Amino acid sequence: MQAIRTVLIYGYGVMGRGVAATFAQSGFTTIVRSRRKLSGLPANLVAVERLPKDPPDLVIEFVPEEARVKQAVYAEIEAAYPGGAPLVASGTSGLDLVELARGMKHPERFLGVHYFMPADTAPVVEVMAGLATARADVDRVADALRRTGKEPVVLYKPIVGFLVNRLQHAILHEAYYLIEAGVASAEDIDHAARRMLAPRMCLNGLIQQKDISGLKIHADAQRSIVPKLFHNATPNPMLQDMVRRGETGLSAGKGFYDWSGCDVEAVRKQASSQLARLLEFLRTGIGAPAPRTRPKAAAR
Repeated sequence: MQAIRTVLIYGYGVMGRGVAATFAQSGFTTIVRSRRKLSGLPANLVAVERLPKDPPDLVIEFVPEEARVKQAVYAEIEAAYPGGAPLVASGTSGLDLVELARGMKHPERFLGVHYFMPADTAPVVEVMAGLATARADVDRVADALRRTGKEPVVLYKPIVGFLVNRLQHAILHEAYYLIEAGVASAEDIDHAARRMLAPRMCLNGLIQQKDISGLKIHADAQRSIVPKLFHNATPNPMLQDMVRRGETGLSAGKGFYDWSGCDVEAVRKQASSQLARLLEFLRTGIGAPAPRTRPKAAAR
């Protein structure tokens, strides 16, 4: 498997900057494609206004979440390198990779790479195959991400939303229903998530925790609870209405919480630094789960 050594980041917004830094700091030849002139770039980072003559090993695009905009980028890349298209990854978090690849000459070279904010410090990155991507190419990209210090979650089949966002939206869909129905407040839901769900997931994940707790009681609870969950195929109208009213959260001063008078950047920096401290705590092993070992056979 030929290792990826040259990476081109197409788009240099907040996410693109963070991702470019992780590759440059890890010794990759890192190029940024931007339509505007960039200055004050970190060391080992080169900016270009046109695609370079020699194809990179991997291109990751971070342009706006509009299918036509992204597809125009893929067409530009394939036109620039007709003899040997690089691997092309979309940085989308929610668009359908199968739809994005329509019209590509080499859809087998296409995949998804989903970073989380802040991209330079969040440890997990999702790598997902497109409809025709070879497993070996997915593994090549995952290997490159490991070399930047990331912990890839690998999906060998395309599915809208990757893995983490699907889990998040399944939980949030139920949470929004509980708020809208007057069952629980946003504050109580967040308190339960912070003090109960999150600590257990930090230590044992989602599935392993059920093995530890016992699957019999879990299966019994499923039969009782799952039929009563809020199942529908419609985005929550309460949330959609909030966004239409401009109640978009911290930056607008109002969302589920009242953020009026808050220093937006200070709140975001605090959240980022708290996450970094928690991740370091878990990484050093102090708060990490005990190593999984098979029980020894009982003496006879």
